[in-house]
Amino acid sequence: MKNVLEWLEERKINDESKVAYRGPNEKITFGQVIRNSRKIGTVLSNVKGTAPIAIISGRNVATIYAYLGIVYSGHAYAPIDGSLPRHRIDLIIETLQPAAIVADADHIELARELSEQCYQIDDMLTHNVDNAVLETIRKRMVMTDPLYVIFTSGSTGKPKGVITSHQSLMCYIDSYIDVMEINQDDILGNQSPLDYIAAIRDIYIPLKTGCETVIIPKEFFMQPDRLFDYMNENGVTSIGWSVSALSIPVTLGAFQDVELRYLKKICFSGSVMPASVLSVWQKHLPDAKFVNQYGPTEATASCTYYVVEHTVEQNEQLPIGMPYNNYRVFLLNADLSETSMGEIGEICISGPILALGYYNDWERTEKSFVINPNCKGYPERMYRTGDYGRIREDGLLEFHGRMNRQIKHMGHRVELDEIECAANQVNGVNECVALYDKERETIYLFYSGDIVKRALTIELRQLLPGFMVPRKIKQLPSLPKLANGKIDMTTLKEEMLSLIHI
Repeated sequence: MKNVLEWLEERKINDESKVAYRGPNEKITFGQVIRNSRKIGTVLSNVKGTAPIAIISGRNVATIYAYLGIVYSGHAYAPIDGSLPRHRIDLIIETLQPAAIVADADHIELARELSEQCYQIDDMLTHNVDNAVLETIRKRMVMTDPLYVIFTSGSTGKPKGVITSHQSLMCYIDSYIDVMEINQDDILGNQSPLDYIAAIRDIYIPLKTGCETVIIPKEFFMQPDRLFDYMNENGVTSIGWSVSALSIPVTLGAFQDVELRYLKKICFSGSVMPASVLSVWQKHLPDAKFVNQYGPTEATASCTYYVVEHTVEQNEQLPIGMPYNNYRVFLLNADLSETSMGEIGEICISGPILALGYYNDWERTEKSFVINPNCKGYPERMYRTGDYGRIREDGLLEFHGRMNRQIKHMGHRVELDEIECAANQVNGVNECVALYDKERETIYLFYSGDIVKRALTIELRQLLPGFMVPRKIKQLPSLPKLANGKIDMTTLKEEMLSLIHI
């Protein structure tokens, strides 16, 4: 198969009347998904150019078939969370220069402010399907065509758009299904926003296997009993959640009154899983399969996995495991030579799961996606993750932190430099430094200037997504400096530790 639409069309043949996606107040069958997406594809086939089509929509089933409709039109889709600060949306649109914007009723006015060429999802469903037009488009499609562009944090202050092909997505989904043993009888519990990389599992696994995805309302995660009741009511058997999403219910007393009756397959990623959290899940779900997953958006969500086959011990840090099928993961020194066994090096990835690059940013693409100098027989393209790792004697890979100032926070990769860029845009900020306490998952911002903390926080909420806004902000008369004039990071880290203990 060469594109995801073939998966969808096979589901129409085998599972047309079966529910594909479900929300609290809605559900849609595979047959309805394909009919709606083909209608949307027919309308959008008139959109000129090769640029992606942006889509601003909510976390609902209509968003999913709108994605697929854009694919039918021959374009890649670029999801944008309409709740993001307007400043950030503008930056994404500036980079993307989309061929058009698709939106639901709640976001169509925003879309019209951003582009003259806008389409509302519901309006497109009134059109008929033009099979001849869609067939012509399909004949031009190849497996390396872009499927989507997902924007992540960028060190320069501008989000970076990661371009992923049909081939890469299909390779990852096949590997994930194999490891997690997903079949047509499974019901997936969606936790992630649909514009986020983790959601691709919940979107595309049903198309491959014929299983169902249930969209879990965000607010339920702060109410463990309600969350678990909803999962039981919908028969959720498998989840792929961020570590923070698994941690919150435990912190709030999950499992005290309600047990999960059907959940058997649990994958987690995004940050280091605390043993104290995982042990609670293991205690209450002793027969469940737990899998630790690692990888960046640039490797189509993940590149390694580790099946946890033992009860975790206190303070145990799990390895990130071994590569998925058809992936190659290896460690290189600073000079790009191969590391020795047990030596710490940069984690590098190759294989069909690599992204095509960064949209409209060839300089950054050429810096991160390079030719492996150790592969002498042919030009092997690899991605430099910027993460440190070590291969143990048993062949399993361990994670040993970041090489640069990118962090993993609440399941998101965040550039601390982007936070600083945003703060420096605020009038009244002279200098600033962002730091991260990984253990407590807390972003700190130290700054000098005459703006008060509360006002700075309000301004940052207008510039950054909520998860990137520092939780702790401290105003200093001036930032500490070394003799050479550079900021004294050691002193600031000591200042951060002092705030932790307050």
